[in-house]
Amino acid sequence: MNPFANYIEFNREKWATLRNKTPLLLSEEELESIRGINEEISLQEVEEIYLPLTRLINLKVKASQQLQGATNSFLDYKAKKIPYIIGIAGSVAVGKSTAARVIQTLLSRWDEHKEVGLVTTDGFLYPNATLEKKGLMSRKGFPESYDTQKLIKFMMKVKSGKPKVEAPLYSHLTYDVLTDKVEVIRNPDILIVEGINVLQVSKTHSVFVSDFFDFSIYIDGDVKDIKKWYIERFLTLQKTAFQDPMSYFHRYKTLSQEEAVQKATNIWEEINAKNLRENILPTRRRADTVFKKGQDHRMEKVYLKKF
Repeated sequence: MNPFANYIEFNREKWATLRNKTPLLLSEEELESIRGINEEISLQEVEEIYLPLTRLINLKVKASQQLQGATNSFLDYKAKKIPYIIGIAGSVAVGKSTAARVIQTLLSRWDEHKEVGLVTTDGFLYPNATLEKKGLMSRKGFPESYDTQKLIKFMMKVKSGKPKVEAPLYSHLTYDVLTDKVEVIRNPDILIVEGINVLQVSKTHSVFVSDFFDFSIYIDGDVKDIKKWYIERFLTLQKTAFQDPMSYFHRYKTLSQEEAVQKATNIWEEINAKNLRENILPTRRRADTVFKKGQDHRMEKVYLKKF
């Protein structure tokens, strides 16, 4: 069965033409500041892939605002501003975070939606102490390791137009939820919600995170390529963040390169590949748009859902 039967397929060149003179309001210095670890992304990638995407989103946001205005006029009701919510899903190490930051920056340059927030679902993981108590540390990142009800309550508050909503924060250094810090979301025009779990559904819940999305994106890649990117990122972190005594992975700082590759491979196979295969990849068909990366991190194809 063709997983993209209900999508329109674009090669890179055809998608790039849909930019339609949208200006590039992003400098090389800004791009460098939002680029992720071991993430290869160029201004050419921004021009050919992300500018057409942000043009499409801009059209959808304006249409949503007009529809909301028409409904309010019909009801003779002065409603609150309701954020347009974008979900970004995909595997660990596929480049979701960089994509989210690029999209956030570009969308904030449009007059119709200058306030663009970004939240990652990492903060909605259960704290490590809870995961250890539940015996779920080896399942961290799997659906059951998230406080899904807390995330759904957060989404409900945002989508109801509340002026201030708090989101928990996560430290990739300590590999744990921060108990003393939160991020405050102040009713933005657009909110981007990024995480591996954002398109997942569950038989035990009647409401899903994706129910609150106005538009969704899945960042895709061949599994063998994502595995390679994960191992490369692990090796880079071993030389940088893992050297910090506060790092959860500090114990790996003295591994030889061969040992580090083996450790990263084990973690990938035992946790991330399993989660990708069982929980993340099956949600791809639920996305409105799928971006397929090649082995060099450049987008090769774009799939836009027909209906």
